[in-house]
Amino acid sequence: MSELFPDYRSPWETDDQALLRKHAAEFFRKEATPNQDRWAAQHQVDREFWTKAGAAGLLCLDIAEEYGGGGGNFGHEAIVQQKIAYAHDTAFGFAVHSTIVAHYIAAYATEDQKKRWLSKCASGESVLAIAMTEPGTGSDLQAVRTTAVRDGDDYVVNGSKTFISNGTHCDLLVIVAKTDPAQGAGGISLLVAEVDDDLHGFERGRVLEKVGQHGQDTRELFFSDMRIPVANLLGEQEGLGFYQLMEQLARERLAIASVCSGMAEAAVLEAIRYTKEREAFGKPLIGFQHNRFALAELKAEVLSFKTTVDYCVQSYIDGRNDPATASMAKLVAADRGVAVVDRCVQFFGG
Repeated sequence: MSELFPDYRSPWETDDQALLRKHAAEFFRKEATPNQDRWAAQHQVDREFWTKAGAAGLLCLDIAEEYGGGGGNFGHEAIVQQKIAYAHDTAFGFAVHSTIVAHYIAAYATEDQKKRWLSKCASGESVLAIAMTEPGTGSDLQAVRTTAVRDGDDYVVNGSKTFISNGTHCDLLVIVAKTDPAQGAGGISLLVAEVDDDLHGFERGRVLEKVGQHGQDTRELFFSDMRIPVANLLGEQEGLGFYQLMEQLARERLAIASVCSGMAEAAVLEAIRYTKEREAFGKPLIGFQHNRFALAELKAEVLSFKTTVDYCVQSYIDGRNDPATASMAKLVAADRGVAVVDRCVQFFGG
């Protein structure tokens, strides 16, 4: 159920997920909403917030129970994403940790790696990040310059990454690196680094100032002859990284669509609340017919792309999450979501 659409229930939502929706809403309203200003000032959530979320059963919800996860499906992750938005939180790097990076390990790691890493991710003891973007390389992943050269039982990693979400708190870092620069896309591999501030050759760079999401932990990372055991390679052999990244893109796009849908719902809900409370010319703003028309249009627009996202979530649960459909969900929810939020801001005046 949604506060904006109290009679609406996503077609994929089970009774268990309906209970999760209430639980997640209460947790984030209590633990995240009051801390937004402080987290924005310090450019990160409190480290213990991760273990609180883990203890509440809100991390790695669609990772198998045998690895410490919740044993659910993508719908569980989507619900948590939406409730984070409803709580007006823009600081918690949940999507990167739980919805995205945990699934690189779940999909490509060995049994030993899964057992070693995933339970700590579900408890919040370990925080996940992925190091893709470089100062001169954004979406063109074939152009990454970070290298990982094999030396005995280790890879020696050199390079730099930027705009890394969870860069301060991460303990497990999936690094996109060239293990064979001569092979282009076929020379990219994914390596898992178990990092801390005492790891030789590993450095956390400056915290990055951003237009928004000031409380989200985002920074630069540097590798200078940093060693990663060869046993930490993701996949059966080197050179699979680019294809692993492409396989996970549809899931990542759908995660973004879920976030944008939740943010748009939250914005319309706040606009309605505000127009009921704020008075002008002797009556509440919602008493003016123009404002009621505008709010009705916004609510209708949110419902239109909310159902698109729900269709795609159902497709994912059914095993049919193809990249093109997920891209459509991301396009519609992100583009129209931004427009909805912008129009909602207008109700608040100066």
